[in-house]
Amino acid sequence: MGLFGTLVETLAASTSTTGRNAEESEGAYWCHDCSERALDLNVEGEGPPACPSCGEEMEFERSTSSTGCAC
Repeated sequence: MGLFGTLVETLAASTSTTGRNAEESEGAYWCHDCSERALDLNVEGEGPPACPSCGEEMEFERSTSSTGCAC
């Protein structure tokens, strides 16, 4: 069962969680003009943050993937 066990362990590891915080991301803020991204968990305060490059208000976009990534 060595090879089969190794395959099962490998497949199980590829679908497990990454061990991140219990807090899950809802999406990210984007500045499409500057291609700047800020994960919602890293933004402090209420409302959209200002882009660090141009100062314009960033747009919030939700993740459509099941991985929790806001890519």
